[in-house]
Amino acid sequence: MRMPAPPPENLQQRLEPILKLLEKHELVEAIVEHQDAAPRKGLVQSLVHRQQLAELAAKLTGLHVADIGHLLEMLPPDRRSVVWSQVPDEVGGDVLWDVVESVAESLIAETSAERLVAMCQHMDPDDFAHIDHLLPEAVRLEVVRSMEAAERRWVEATEAYPEDSVGQLMTREMIRIRESATIAGAMEAIRRLGEIPEQTDQLFVVDDRQRFLGAVPLTTLFLHEPDRPLREVMSRDVMAFSVDDRGAAAAGAFERYDLVSAPVVDAKGKLVGRLTVDTMLDFLLGEAEEDVLRREGLRGDIDLFGPVLKSARNRWLWLGLNLLTAFAASRVISVFEGTIERLVALATLMPIVASIGGNTGNQTIALFVRGLALEQITPDNRGYLMARELGVALLNGAIWGAAMGLVTAALYGVTLGTVMATATLLNLVVAALVGMTVPLVMQRLGHDPAIGSSVVLTFMTDSMGFFIFLGLAAAVL
Repeated sequence: MRMPAPPPENLQQRLEPILKLLEKHELVEAIVEHQDAAPRKGLVQSLVHRQQLAELAAKLTGLHVADIGHLLEMLPPDRRSVVWSQVPDEVGGDVLWDVVESVAESLIAETSAERLVAMCQHMDPDDFAHIDHLLPEAVRLEVVRSMEAAERRWVEATEAYPEDSVGQLMTREMIRIRESATIAGAMEAIRRLGEIPEQTDQLFVVDDRQRFLGAVPLTTLFLHEPDRPLREVMSRDVMAFSVDDRGAAAAGAFERYDLVSAPVVDAKGKLVGRLTVDTMLDFLLGEAEEDVLRREGLRGDIDLFGPVLKSARNRWLWLGLNLLTAFAASRVISVFEGTIERLVALATLMPIVASIGGNTGNQTIALFVRGLALEQITPDNRGYLMARELGVALLNGAIWGAAMGLVTAALYGVTLGTVMATATLLNLVVAALVGMTVPLVMQRLGHDPAIGSSVVLTFMTDSMGFFIFLGLAAAVL
């Protein structure tokens, strides 16, 4: 079960005492380190160190798991290690689940196997299944062996499902009732549980073989006679998901239909788990953050304080590609060196054409990536959307091209103003075409539509913008 949410106060206010304590810890250690009394220095340093660590541990005990995770992500490696050493084992596993994967990997790498086992043994099997692939194999096996048989089967089954599938996102915490039960029997079953799983808005009704039949909203239990059978009041028209469904599709359904929870079934229709709105929200937020970073060629689980070499290596591919595309764009300019020499004003105006094209293309990419993620773009409406986006590009190109043409004409003459207006219009059309094509092609190839899209767009809008503008200038002037 998740810890209750902290009071609605500023996060920085909750973390400020710990940040100040870490600064004080470093300051005191520095002062003690410079003392001349060598025999006493070690004793003083040890006492001060232990006192401040105890104070840090006390402050961490009062923090929510999500706040501890946020604190670890915002600290440089040396301070992060100090805080991590004082995180209670009872919540350490949940903290590993909460932080981004790259931070979790660094924390696991500096933690002993014994402590990792102790932390993970306190975790809910649902959450453990999300981080077990990061753990050393010996640690993972020991934790799994310590679980009850039902929990062990759950973890092993969850591991078999594809990444980001409903099977990996579902929880086993739910209330299932046999169809033969009455409302009074259902109420008694809930009382026997002792607590209701979070995000529970309905009971799931199954037959003797655990096949899903329907659902009964909790409110229904209070609106009918206690002896009434559940089969008479349950709803059979309930949205259920398969374990193999994509998480993005399920999240879209939760958003469209305002779902709080939904059943998950296997290929035989057996009820095996439940999806909840908080899990779907976390999934959507994570996907959105990854898309923003992937558009620029970065990993979605980036650690702001990761090692320099590792951080640099993660950017090499797209920086190299960007360098190649920039070189290709420069070759386009070199073709028109003679034209630029005759009219230096062209060098001043070229970046404007490329820049406005890049802006338009980024807007189009954002719309199409979002539409593909929400499954709003289909083969049936793709042609209409592309025609519409081209219409928007033509209209904007005509308006802003005319504006730039007038400014250019006032500065450099009507002829160059006409070239500027035409080049702006054409490059906006090119940018729209690239902004639509790149996400569609990436999806068709089985990749994330957002990956590296900005790099490709920059290359196309720059090179084509230069080519169109300088080509028109060479032909006219």
